Amino acid sequence: MRFEFATATRVIFGPGVLREVGPLARRFAPRALVVAGANPRRAEPLLSLLREYGVAANTFPVPGEPEIETVQQGVALAKQENCGVVISFGGGSALDAGKAIAAMLSNTGELLDYLEVIGRGKALAEPSAPFIAIPTTAGTGSEVTRNAVLASRAQGVKVSLRSPFMLPRVAVVDPELTYDLPPAVTASTGLDALTQLIEPYVCSRANPMTDALCVEGIRRAARSLRAAFADGRNAAAR
Repeated sequence: MRFEFATATRVIFGPGVLREVGPLARRFAPRALVVAGANPRRAEPLLSLLREYGVAANTFPVPGEPEIETVQQGVALAKQENCGVVISFGGGSALDAGKAIAAMLSNTGELLDYLEVIGRGKALAEPSAPFIAIPTTAGTGSEVTRNAVLASRAQGVKVSLRSPFMLPRVAVVDPELTYDLPPAVTASTGLDALTQLIEPYVCSRANPMTDALCVEGIRRAARSLRAAFADGRNAAAR
């Protein structure tokens, strides 16, 4: 059997680890583009931590699924403000948008040059700009993958921008960020996580590395998802 396993360069997990973001970001650059979700006010704790460590930030909200135009606008803002690090704070949409923005900050040409299906499908030539992923839901796993799913309104499809160069430099996974999620969002994102554990476990390309993660993850989801839905501040379940 031959298989390959790659993920974020560094994963920092635990309650309260958001507080470590300030010095992390400062090592990369003095100015950050913060890609947030539909309600950018939720990112205020992150912005406060960045200010504490002298990192200036421009906030870029992504209200829904990222589109090609969303990424283009984010790249333009990051270049205009001379942002040297991209930080995503939110669900899968914010994370995917941030990954794509970071990739296009360091690669020449147009986004369509690199997109699958509707684009030219070229490989990225350069590593992405430094990217820090901070998920606020438990669902997508985008903080540790090497692709971003983008919507094209013109073609009516979703396509991927994909490269090993797009793996985040750091994934900061703080369960405390999920405590205030509404029960419905807890349920839908939790089932998303569960589905993404079942699918690779039963697929034709399963391998020992992913099997170990899937089996343990399925057990944890089974024992914890209903409890987290009933009580969002159940720390053990989160």
